[in-house]
Amino acid sequence: MSAAPLVDVKGLTVDFAGSAKPVRAVSGVDLTLAKGEVLALLGESGSGKTVTMRALMRLLPKSARIGGQVRVAGRDVLALAPDELAAMRGPVVSMVFQEPGIALDPVYRLGDQIAEAVMRHEGASRSQGRARALELFERVRIPSAARRLDNYPHEMSGGMRQRAMIALALSCHPKVLLADEPTTALDATVQIQILLLLRELQRELGLAVMFVTHDIGVAVEVADRIAVMYAGRIVETGSCARVVQAPQHPYTQGLLASRAGHVFAKGERLGTIPGSPPDLANPPPGCAFAPRCKVAEAICTKDLPREYQAEPGHVARCVRLAPAPATVAA
Repeated sequence: MSAAPLVDVKGLTVDFAGSAKPVRAVSGVDLTLAKGEVLALLGESGSGKTVTMRALMRLLPKSARIGGQVRVAGRDVLALAPDELAAMRGPVVSMVFQEPGIALDPVYRLGDQIAEAVMRHEGASRSQGRARALELFERVRIPSAARRLDNYPHEMSGGMRQRAMIALALSCHPKVLLADEPTTALDATVQIQILLLLRELQRELGLAVMFVTHDIGVAVEVADRIAVMYAGRIVETGSCARVVQAPQHPYTQGLLASRAGHVFAKGERLGTIPGSPPDLANPPPGCAFAPRCKVAEAICTKDLPREYQAEPGHVARCVRLAPAPATVAA
């Protein structure tokens, strides 16, 4: 009997108050994340990736209304009282934010910020908290770790700040780590270093990791499974290998064809996806990707496609995968 997933999301919806009517940013998302697994949420900006991830910790504005079911380590996140939620953030689920320069407190030394988290959640003394901070700085390979503990965030480079952010996220031994595009603001060389570091720490500590990215090359480097999001819905899910080698949804196919590392035939040009993502305040009927899809059919603009299985563990929301109707012999 397999163990229950650490993260189990069913029918997740997130609505934000709009000027005329609520805007649905996330629509009916189902996700699971097992211990030791890395899941990449992949899609363009505005597809709902970050909102989905933040909903797992209820780190959304008060104007947001979260529906559905969100269970993390067996607990119903949407039913937790504020003090229970605060106690869960850190020891159970933690986050690496996209921009550490904003996420880290600019007026406190980095070592003190980590020590404070350890003191609050584990009842440690300040000296014990500082010792944990030093251990983590060394683990994430910050040079001159003991001296860097007394640095303020602005005294560190972007790559070093992101390493400090990872150290802070790991400070209370979380079971689930959420990483929101943690390499977007970094140059290519530092980006690779951070990705390798995250993957190494994930394997060493047995973490379950959910990784948000718009770069399919990044997803390939870190993920075991990929969930492709478009207009607030997951349109394809499967193992990293199957999604990359045999993409089923036209949107996933477009993302793969437009990546810089794509292998082109002689005379072939870099692919593009025409048009723009839909306005979620006024979404199109049927499949949200239909207005941009090169193979859309009339039914695509009328009915919302359900999930179809391409093979075990690999599903996509596209009517092209619907089984052909059975024929009756004459």
